[in-house]
Amino acid sequence: MLIQRKRELAGWGIALAVPVLFLILFFGWPVGAIMLRGFTGETGVDLGGFTEVLGVGRTWRIIGQTVGMAAAATAGSLVLGIPAAYVLYRIRFRGQAVLRAIAVTPFVLPTVAVGVAFRSLLAANGPLGFLGLDQSVTAVVLAMMFFNYGLVARTVGNLWAGLDAHDDAARTLGASPWYAFRTVTLPQLGPGIAAAAGLVFLFCSTSFGIVQTLGRPGYGTVESEIYTRAVVFLDLRGAAVLGIVQVLIVLGALVISNRLTARTETTLTMTTRELRWARRGDAGLIGLVLATVAVLIVSPLLSLLVGSLRKDGQWTLHYYRVLGQTGEGYSGGTSVFEALEHSLRIAVDATMIALAIGVPLALALGRQMRSPRWKRAQNLLDMAVLMPLGVSSVIVGFGFLVTWGRIPSINSAWIVPLAQAVVALPLVIRSLVPVLRGIDPKLREAAATLGARPARVWWTIDMPFVLRGLGLAGGFAFAMSLGEFGATSFLSNPNYQTLPVLIGRLLGRPGADNYGMALAGTVVLIVVTSAAMLIGELLRPRVGGQNLRSRIRGRLALKSERDMQ
Repeated sequence: MLIQRKRELAGWGIALAVPVLFLILFFGWPVGAIMLRGFTGETGVDLGGFTEVLGVGRTWRIIGQTVGMAAAATAGSLVLGIPAAYVLYRIRFRGQAVLRAIAVTPFVLPTVAVGVAFRSLLAANGPLGFLGLDQSVTAVVLAMMFFNYGLVARTVGNLWAGLDAHDDAARTLGASPWYAFRTVTLPQLGPGIAAAAGLVFLFCSTSFGIVQTLGRPGYGTVESEIYTRAVVFLDLRGAAVLGIVQVLIVLGALVISNRLTARTETTLTMTTRELRWARRGDAGLIGLVLATVAVLIVSPLLSLLVGSLRKDGQWTLHYYRVLGQTGEGYSGGTSVFEALEHSLRIAVDATMIALAIGVPLALALGRQMRSPRWKRAQNLLDMAVLMPLGVSSVIVGFGFLVTWGRIPSINSAWIVPLAQAVVALPLVIRSLVPVLRGIDPKLREAAATLGARPARVWWTIDMPFVLRGLGLAGGFAFAMSLGEFGATSFLSNPNYQTLPVLIGRLLGRPGADNYGMALAGTVVLIVVTSAAMLIGELLRPRVGGQNLRSRIRGRLALKSERDMQ
């Protein structure tokens, strides 16, 4: 037994060596280099950079606008998302599945696509141009709410769907619906709301693509200022200081979110009961959600599609026909179709890297550790692999630029996929770990008792569960890589541009054709991204948990019989 335990530990060490080294080289080193650059100068430790950057009033206005927009978008997403969580996950009505799919779709869209959609809606010649919101802070906040509305609905809704019906009991005893919700349901939903708020603030404070495509309104954000200082003014030290500030903002948001979650945690009674059909009193909330989805989600996407099909007041496919053209008048040497090809190739490479690194990490994080020492080690590993989620992709790209970008032998064709793989890795882990944690530990114990070696246990027990989530994890990684903008904007080769970067540059060029091509290219990007997610979902084996366990037990029994023979 001791020998088997040592073999298992050795196997884990070998399996995790490459993923851990990957995180050190392609996340720890680039991000650490940015942090170090902010604290040092030519002669060693020098905090003069902080004095220079933070001593300017403009910097504090940028920080204030960043935090203010993220807070406003978070509040708006919660106000609109909590009723959606009830309507989409707590009750049943005809058409609910379609409404739910539309509501959660924006979260998988590239941030560049979200920004372009709102720009087409709010532009001076757009459907809502009369509101005067084009390239305004309000436009950015609305786009952030568009992006995170479905996240709040799904995070809170999944918790709400499993709560016991204590609110119904309170209403039976004479409590008003609002009083029952405020005193009974809301405290139970506290952890989900706090977790959703933390994630939304995190994503809003790092929405580089949305801010850039909407014209960096006002003073811009910390991320847009990092990009401007590093790329336009070549002020790498000032950009590094702002990078540290941005990381501190994100960490502060995560700490506050964790404390709120801990304070609002209660003993929950989770059930698996059928959702009740909607009542007459639910009509108002259903109408509110329908109106929100129509105005906040459908109208920008519809405006984007219509804008790509209209030229000089006429319906036409002109902007789609010219997507294959190049030249200074259009895309400056790279066509949209060529950029799409580049994006697809890079996304395939990034997805393969993310899956190769993510699967061993998920196998390690998905096991239930009994030893307190190993459980602490597992928690530390979990925090390490999720750190890229808490660090802006702009910081990752900037870090790659000042580390790997200085090595002549490292081709940019490899730098971009590696950076995108780092950004996509947390999504791969989050897609696979919940599936693996659903494995009954008795299955592994039974396999070990029958004499199966650790590798055999992984292959027989864990791999069928990995395959269940691999399609979705790959779809998430591919979609994330395909639409990645922050890191890629630092690293993209002018002769090998990706589609999101090219769309951003088309928006910055004058001319109706450039703007129309940006709209048409964004539609193409949305279609390809959605198709990738759909394919990933369809590739998941439709095997129920009990049936899968029965198959595994059958394999173990068959192996036992063969060994006995």
